[in-house]
Amino acid sequence: MEFQIWFSIEAAESLACLEQVDIKKCRKVKKTLALMQTNLRHPSLCTHKYDEYTGPAGEEVFESYVENKTPGAYRVFWCYGPPQRIITILAITPHP
Repeated sequence: MEFQIWFSIEAAESLACLEQVDIKKCRKVKKTLALMQTNLRHPSLCTHKYDEYTGPAGEEVFESYVENKTPGAYRVFWCYGPPQRIITILAITPHP
């Protein structure tokens, strides 16, 4: 099943900033987004529910890895919807 990706303002700004500051990291984020669009269960994404955060309307939020075992590894936080076959990217951020 293929999904369409929507971005929150925060996520869109983060991606735009990465394009200016770190093009290599930006490419990794875009590759992750492409994988998410076609296969949310791809093993490299390590997708899992993120309990500490809820979506704008109280939806479950999920975390997918851009990188793993790397200092400052980036993560993508997202939720389903609102309409079907849509993934809303809430944040693109480095892991503390």
